[in-house]
Amino acid sequence: MPQARLFTPVLIGGAIILMLSFSVRASFGVFQIPIASEFGWPRAEFSLAIAIQNLAWGIGQPIFGALAERFGDRRAIILGALMYAAGLVLSAFSISPLAHQFLEILVGFGIAGTGFGVILAVVGRAASDENRSLALGIATAAGSAGQVFGAPMAEILLGYFPWQTVFLIFACVVLAGLFALPMLRSEAPPASRAELEESLGQVLIRAFKDPSYTLIFLGFFSCGYQLAFITAHFPAMVTEMCGAVPPGSMLAGLGIETTSALGAASISLIGLANIAGTIYAGWAGKRWSKKYLLAGIYLGRTLAAAAFILIPMTPATVLIFSVVMGALWLATVPLTSGLVAHIYGLRYMGTLYGFVFFSHQLGAFLGVWLGGKLYDLYGDYTMVWWVGVAVGAFSAIVHLPVRERPMPVARAA
Repeated sequence: MPQARLFTPVLIGGAIILMLSFSVRASFGVFQIPIASEFGWPRAEFSLAIAIQNLAWGIGQPIFGALAERFGDRRAIILGALMYAAGLVLSAFSISPLAHQFLEILVGFGIAGTGFGVILAVVGRAASDENRSLALGIATAAGSAGQVFGAPMAEILLGYFPWQTVFLIFACVVLAGLFALPMLRSEAPPASRAELEESLGQVLIRAFKDPSYTLIFLGFFSCGYQLAFITAHFPAMVTEMCGAVPPGSMLAGLGIETTSALGAASISLIGLANIAGTIYAGWAGKRWSKKYLLAGIYLGRTLAAAAFILIPMTPATVLIFSVVMGALWLATVPLTSGLVAHIYGLRYMGTLYGFVFFSHQLGAFLGVWLGGKLYDLYGDYTMVWWVGVAVGAFSAIVHLPVRERPMPVARAA
């Protein structure tokens, strides 16, 4: 029997959409200082806008998952891209914190329609059993590839254009992802016959009654908290708290001469390291227990974050932390989505993963909002950083009791 292909058109098309969507998504932290400075806003105002974006993304994820399963994946993706672009365009003409915060709802829903929930479900259903975990890892890594150039590109564009123009350019980038839609034609059967006989209501009820689903839901919270806080605040944190880049150093030779440029480069470096991390996580998920891999990833993040904040911040420690955190950054996504598919089946993977991802985005909301709020209160990010360390340790523990085996499918009456 011939071996199933790994790099299918579905995987390639899904990777393109994720890469473009997340290149824009990962750049918002670079706009933190320019927008707040232009309007004289407290740091918490723009932070709240990005926090609302993350919350809307979480709320929209199960909605777009259900829309994709009801009306088709490509229609859901088109709707998401249009909402994403509209939110960016309208934000470019907004001058009040309230307007930005309201429009980030559109952006958040747009990310939900062009992000992991919908795309990973498409990739997961199209992949063979032996390739599914690795395919999910590769698709997730594509999001990191976007992060590699998203933040630095925003930094470069801001050197030539006002932030409003950069938002308009990024709206075009999001819409460009729609050219990959013809590739999202799955030739693989979406699910087993038993799964097709089970209704969405049945699968949701049995998932919500299962303690393992609750543990997966709770465990994903810290992932959102840590990632969103770092994406939104790390460039500003590095700009303000890091020691100066030494003149004549290797970094200066690469064009990174200021802490502002170092902050943008750190987001890119996290994304670069994460390409390898997510692909390896997808490969490992086929061979070892996904729940133990997840526990190990969260433990690694906790130790890395604790060490970083305890050691004086220098350009060297920023680079080391970015590589370590990057290797663990989105490695949770193929493992968490693969765990949901393994336990509850493929038929409603988009919706089930969407609800789990809502926990991720609740954490993201809290991480971004607390980052700005506590910064305004205390003048630095130390306290909110330690909260991230604590929730990371919680997630490492909470995955251990998960029962990692398929649940029996409930047949329709």
